[in-house]
Amino acid sequence: MGMNRAWRYRLYPSKVQQQKLNHYLYECKDLWNFLLEHTKMHYKKTRKFPTRKELYLLTKEKGIFSQVAQNVAYRLTNSLKRYAAKKKAEKNVGFPRFKQIDRMKSFTYPQFGFKLEEKLELSDIGNITIKKHRSIKGKIKTLTIKKTPSGKWFAIFTSEIKQVAITKKQIVAVGIDLGIERFASLSDGTIIANPRNFKRVERRLAKIQRQFSKKKKGSKNKRKARIKVAITYEKLTNRRRDFLHKSSRELANNYSLIAIEKLDVTALSKGFLARHVLDCSWAEFSSMLQYKAEEAGSEVILVDPAQTSSNCSGCGLIQKKTLAERWHECSCGFSMHRDLNAARNILKRAISRSIDRPQNSCKYKFLSTAGTVGSNACGEETSTYYKPNGQVSSRKQEA
Repeated sequence: MGMNRAWRYRLYPSKVQQQKLNHYLYECKDLWNFLLEHTKMHYKKTRKFPTRKELYLLTKEKGIFSQVAQNVAYRLTNSLKRYAAKKKAEKNVGFPRFKQIDRMKSFTYPQFGFKLEEKLELSDIGNITIKKHRSIKGKIKTLTIKKTPSGKWFAIFTSEIKQVAITKKQIVAVGIDLGIERFASLSDGTIIANPRNFKRVERRLAKIQRQFSKKKKGSKNKRKARIKVAITYEKLTNRRRDFLHKSSRELANNYSLIAIEKLDVTALSKGFLARHVLDCSWAEFSSMLQYKAEEAGSEVILVDPAQTSSNCSGCGLIQKKTLAERWHECSCGFSMHRDLNAARNILKRAISRSIDRPQNSCKYKFLSTAGTVGSNACGEETSTYYKPNGQVSSRKQEA
């Protein structure tokens, strides 16, 4: 059984090659708009969307490589399918829109038309210098050429690699509670600190955005200011993803079973903590954790987050708390940080789900390193902290 992987490399095209790449983006944008207009007219006449084959026939002789043109039709067909499915499910969804050039950021070679050696050879464009910082594993399937808002070009390959079964030497289970005060609290007492990346660039970003808004529309200075804003956002994204990649890799390598909340990030990002929620990127972190755990031979279980903070992990008593209440104290003797209590509840739910599974008996246990830290009663508790800079420290907390 194989799985697909994406490999991203920086491209360094010459000025002539940049013009050709930008020409491809313009042609793809015009083709998308042409096909979308045809789709709307076709629907008015027949009350049906055109088939993929019909759209493919309209992509011939459009001035770009045939595979790239067909992929534009393929994207539109998929967008129409998603629109129809969500409309049928009575969800709030918008119809595919006409694109400006700023909204057409990439084009794809789905099968052939490219060749990777010392340089990347693209049909109709030529040999482009590429920074191959790592080798690609598996058979290359597709290639996507992407332009970032800051003007950088990237080649994204997808390949199919064979999945090798990996057996963990030690069976260790852990529950993870995601938060804002702490990015993640683990049931074994480990805490991953929140790097708060947006806060680090907030003032600078506000300053350059003010400068951007004051520039004359359509001027070169306006364009330069826009690129400066894009570069700042790009650096912020790179810092955030670097932190998410390192944290998820550490967890996938160290634990055999990882229980995590299935959070509705869309709903959470509409509240008064929206900026902090989006800065944490919980959905992206969960996605990274799942595919890295699969590679490392671990298992990720998503559990319902309801009342994980309210329930006592010791006796199960429900004690409702406000967001301001950061400490959990119960009449049964449990006294700990509310995030640690929630992480233990998350782990318990995952363990119970594993036990309830048919054909599979649960092989995970509450080990001394997974679910119990120090004393369960009031007293001293030791926690390990992963700092944003990668250093590890520990401290003791008094109940």
